[in-house]
This record gives sequence, C-alpha cells and structure tokens, in this order.
Amino acid sequence: MPTAELTRKSALLSNFQNITGRIAAACGRAGVDPSTVELLAVTKYAEVEDVKILIEAGAVKTVGENKVRDARAKWVNGRLASLKSSVKLHFIGHLQTNKAKAAVETFDWIDSIDSLKIAAEISRHAVALGRTMPVMIQLKLNNSAAQSGVTTDKAEELLAGIRNLKNLEPRGYMGIAPEGASPAELKAVFSEAKRIFDRDFPVPADSGSVNYLSLGMSGDYEPAVEAGSNLPRIGSYLFT
Repeated sequence: MPTAELTRKSALLSNFQNITGRIAAACGRAGVDPSTVELLAVTKYAEVEDVKILIEAGAVKTVGENKVRDARAKWVNGRLASLKSSVKLHFIGHLQTNKAKAAVETFDWIDSIDSLKIAAEISRHAVALGRTMPVMIQLKLNNSAAQSGVTTDKAEELLAGIRNLKNLEPRGYMGIAPEGASPAELKAVFSEAKRIFDRDFPVPADSGSVNYLSLGMSGDYEPAVEAGSNLPRIGSYLFT
C-alpha cells in the first residue's frame, strides 16, 4: 500500500478509535455496557476510498445515507457495491413516497418514518418484494420548519398504525437535536426521547434482535449516549 494510503488509513482508524473511546467513556458515566452501543457511520459526504478503508479494516459495520439516488449510485451501481453485503445500510433522510420502492430495494433499514402515509407505501413495496423491512420512527425534537419527524405526543399513535401494516418491523426511534442547543437543552430533549423509547419499546425485540434509540451526531453524540442512545450517527468527525 502506498505511503499516502497508509497515512490516510492510520488517520481514519485513529478517528474511529477516538470516537469509540469517547462513546465508551460516555457509557461509563451512564453505567451502560459499551458493547450495547453501535456506531452508525454517516457516509453521505465521505470519500468512497475512506469508506472502503474503514469497512475493509472491520471498523465500520453500519452505515447511513440520506438520499436514495446517491446511495444507489454508490452501493448498488458503484464502487461500494461489492461491500454492501458487509454492512447494514440505513436510510436516515426524509423519504418521499415516489422514492419508497427504490429505498426498500436498496436499504436494509429505514430509520426516518414520519407519517403513516410513507409507512404504508414502504409496506406496499416490502410486500411486493417479499421482504420484511426494519423501520424506525423519526421524532421531531426541535421547532425547525425544515426538520422532519413526528412530535413526541403523536409518536405512540404512529407506532400503533405502523404495527398494523404488513412486512414492517418497528424497531425504535431516531431524532435530531436542535442546532446550537445548550447542554441543558440537549439533556432535556434526549431525556424526553429516551422516555418515549422506554415506554414504547420496553423490552428487547424477539429473536435476539435489538431495538434502537438513534440520537446524537458528530457534535452531540456523547450526551446522546449518556442519555441512552445506542445508535449515534457520526460522519464528519469520523471522516475528517
């Protein structure tokens, strides 16, 4: 391997070890087993070669993309297609109904359900393709008009509706904290999300599967893990 590639691999693995070390420390503060927290690497802006390095090194096993077309270009038709079977590919963006079929074909998980309408469309395509799709509901944790999600007071109702749809397997909640939130604000919104998660997913899923509370990104993953997130989504800090 050329020196430049070795240097980049070393830098990426150092980033990964630093992040996982911080996650372990956050788990320690919360009294949680670090092995129960899974890192989701957000690869939407990452260089393909960087993603390959981390997957081939065995560091990254769960990845997230927020655009169906871009994900297909990389993971189905592009340079990461040969590695797709080595990871769980999560959709983490806002999903439009006209992209539901391609999303079901492309992704292993859809983490951002925000309405019964889109859930029903995913269900329809999952049935047609003969597959069961693990899904998560996106909670709206801020007041931004641009931010998707269902408010916490409507989450239980949406979950009940999804549980009545065929070929969908509800597996938890995801959320994005308010931009620029103070530590106290982060603690409050993350704690509320954890309360909702514990209420609606009180015991581990059957068959050895895991339910997820996906909170925290590059700037706030430590308080998110302390609050109970077991699937933080990290991109820029990992691929810097």
